[in-house]
Amino acid sequence: MNVPFSPALIAYQLLTRLLEPLAPRLLDARVRKGKEDPARVDERLGLPGLARPDGPLVWIHGVSVGEALSILPLAERIRKDRPDVTVLVTTGTLTSAQVLATRLPRGVIHQFAPVDAPSAVAAFLDHWRPNVGVFVESELWPNLLTTAQKRGVPLALVSARITDKTAQGWKKAPGMARALMNGFSHVWPQDQDSANRLTALGARVDGQVNLKLSGEPLPYDKGEFARLSALIDDRPVVVAASTHEHEEMAVVGALDHLADRLFLIVVPRHPERGDAIAEALSRDGYGFARRSQGQPICDQTDIYLADTLGELGLFLRLADVVVMGGSFAPALGG
Repeated sequence: MNVPFSPALIAYQLLTRLLEPLAPRLLDARVRKGKEDPARVDERLGLPGLARPDGPLVWIHGVSVGEALSILPLAERIRKDRPDVTVLVTTGTLTSAQVLATRLPRGVIHQFAPVDAPSAVAAFLDHWRPNVGVFVESELWPNLLTTAQKRGVPLALVSARITDKTAQGWKKAPGMARALMNGFSHVWPQDQDSANRLTALGARVDGQVNLKLSGEPLPYDKGEFARLSALIDDRPVVVAASTHEHEEMAVVGALDHLADRLFLIVVPRHPERGDAIAEALSRDGYGFARRSQGQPICDQTDIYLADTLGELGLFLRLADVVVMGGSFAPALGG
């Protein structure tokens, strides 16, 4: 398939080719910061961690935890309807890989997505040879998309979501945006606003689909639910879910002015931030227990720092009120 000519796209491809030799060093730095899996970091360079099974393969890509979880019903449906088809799921974050490790159905493989550099992308596609590519939400990596296009891989953009800020950014390179959008055989946005923005960028919209509405309720441990319920007793429970930096203390401060016996459960989007959140709570004199360290809930516990992975279903079931993170910290745009 021919990719439409775009000077900005060509410039991007040349720049990433020049910078690609720096990728191993950048990835090593991310490993030292705990942002990459040291045992699997080569997957980010397109080097496979597993052999490709024989037969057809459907590749589904989403960047982080939310997208990864929304992929699960689609992967399960493909495996149910076509057990001869292997499903490859790629994501870009360590947290998403940790969550998927216990949730993927049989016959579904996880790999880290390659960095968007020409050689890494080529190595990834050489090995996995997908028959179909499905991109979830707003993952528009130019080298990955155009190289798959050139190899004749049919591509779909599913449950697509694009903010006004992101759309305005793409409008600065309209030819590049149009080239990428033309590479998708099908585009299904989540909502009408995203549909309008994608259409303005050159996409041919086929309808609306939101994968996050198609999944089963999040799993939870019933025994742990009963244990925590007994410890919390009849206190009203507020869950601050998927919070970002600065949001936790904003919620804590706001609840100071409400009922005395509230019980707050803080579930940070990135559990590795637990140390920083605990330090801030201690500094401001709050009594809290930290789940990752097994600290017990007692009568003096007002805040439960749930800095663990894969337990959001448990905490949501305990909640009387849920405050979703992503909208209160500066520059998040939630």
